[in-house]
Amino acid sequence: MLSVGRSLLGGLGSHLSASFSAPQGLTNGYSLSQLRSFIQMRTVLKVVDNSGAKKVMCIQALKGKKGARLGETIVVSVKEALPNGKAKKGNVYRAVVVRAAMQRGRCDGSEVKFDDNACVLVDKQGQPIGTRVFGPVPHELRKKNHVKILTLAQHIA
Repeated sequence: MLSVGRSLLGGLGSHLSASFSAPQGLTNGYSLSQLRSFIQMRTVLKVVDNSGAKKVMCIQALKGKKGARLGETIVVSVKEALPNGKAKKGNVYRAVVVRAAMQRGRCDGSEVKFDDNACVLVDKQGQPIGTRVFGPVPHELRKKNHVKILTLAQHIA
């Protein structure tokens, strides 16, 4: 019934298909319109350092890729900021993705995913702008040479 209803409403737009989503038990707590994907253009991320920015929007994924995953560098624009912080609203920075809602497999067979998308603002050399990092940070950042972020983090997951 679910697939038939979607095929009949296929041309009416994506805002109608959300009302025909499956019950909670079928999709592990996520509706069908909330599939987890890469950090890509126009994705809003939370900033988890004390640089002064609160929310940023991804405007480019570096290294010529369509999207970014854990530990990769992106270019962001600050959307919300504290008035007395280092980062100001509208400025463009680089950021390292430290938490992503998309699953990432580890070499031991386990998978890591977070509840939100979060990043840490860095300069062109890759050094963090803030002096503290809040919340858990995955240890995969060590392989990507972001050791300074790991030393500032409160909790390494």
